[in-house]
Amino acid sequence: MDEQRGLPGAPLDRRAELSEFLRTRRARLKPEDVGLPDFGRHRRVPGLRREELAQLAGVSVAYYTRLEQGNGRNVSAEVLDSIARALRLTDAEHAHLTHLAKPKQKKKQTARPQQVRVSLRQLLDTLDGVPAYVVGRRTEILAWNAMAAAVFGDWAQLPAADRNWARLIFLNPDYRELYVDWEQKAIDIVCALRMDAGCHPDDPRLSALVGQLSVKSEDFRRLWATHDVKEKSHGVKRLRHPLVGDLALNFEGFRLAGDSDQTMVAYHAEPGSASAEALRLLASWGVDATRAGAGSQAPSA
Repeated sequence: MDEQRGLPGAPLDRRAELSEFLRTRRARLKPEDVGLPDFGRHRRVPGLRREELAQLAGVSVAYYTRLEQGNGRNVSAEVLDSIARALRLTDAEHAHLTHLAKPKQKKKQTARPQQVRVSLRQLLDTLDGVPAYVVGRRTEILAWNAMAAAVFGDWAQLPAADRNWARLIFLNPDYRELYVDWEQKAIDIVCALRMDAGCHPDDPRLSALVGQLSVKSEDFRRLWATHDVKEKSHGVKRLRHPLVGDLALNFEGFRLAGDSDQTMVAYHAEPGSASAEALRLLASWGVDATRAGAGSQAPSA
C-alpha cells in the first residue's frame, strides 16, 4: 500500500484502490484459465494482459486501461458486469468493484458511535449457552453476551477503541494462541475491512485504523496488499481455549435488516461433542471463565 494512503486519518484513494483491485484480480488469472491461447512465454507481468482482459470483456483496450488507471466515473453497470465475468469475480468481489467504480453519494461521515438496539442486547442475553456478539463497521465489537466473553475474553475490561476484531487479531498476541488457524481468521478480518473501505473510503476512523495496523503489523500489511474481499456468513472456527482446551464451533452470521452495517454472529457446537461439553463447563463457571479467557488485556501499543 502507498505510504501516503497508510497515514492515520488520511482518506483512502478510491481511484488507487480501484486500480490495484483490478490489477490484482487480473494477475491471478492465466490465459489457459479463461480459454485463451498463451503465445507469450516471456510475460512481463503475471496473469492476463490488459489486451486479453479487454477482449474477454468485450471492451476496447483503451477503455479498460482507463478504468484500471482508476477512471471509472462514467462506466456503466453492464460494462462492470462484463469485466466481473471476465475476471471471474465472486459476488463479494463484484460488489466491491461496483462500489469502487460507481460510488454512491453518501452523507459526510460523523464521529457518532454505532448503536445497538436495546431489544437486540436483550436477545443476546437470552441466548443461554450460545456465544454471540454484534459486530459493526470497521470490525468493531458492539455488543456481546456472557458466553461470548467466556469464549473470546472479557471485552468489557478493554477500552472501547480496543474492542475491535482487527486490532485484537493483529495487535493482541492472545488471539494468536486462541485461534488454531490464526492466518485464516486474519484473512477474514482483512477481507471485511477491504469491503468496508470500498463502501466508505472517506471514513477517517477506518483510514486511521488501516494506517495504525499498517504501521504496527507486518502481517496486516502483507494481507492488505492482496486486495482480497469476501463475505463469510457461516463456517467453523477452531479455538484453543486456556481453560477447556480445543473447541470446534460452528458459526452463523446474520446481517441485521434494520442496519446492514451490523451483523450478529452466533456460535454452537455439535450436540454431544466434546466442544458442546466444554461450552457447558464454561457456562457453569460463569464469571470465572470470563476472567480466564483470552483477550482480556489490551492490544500491545
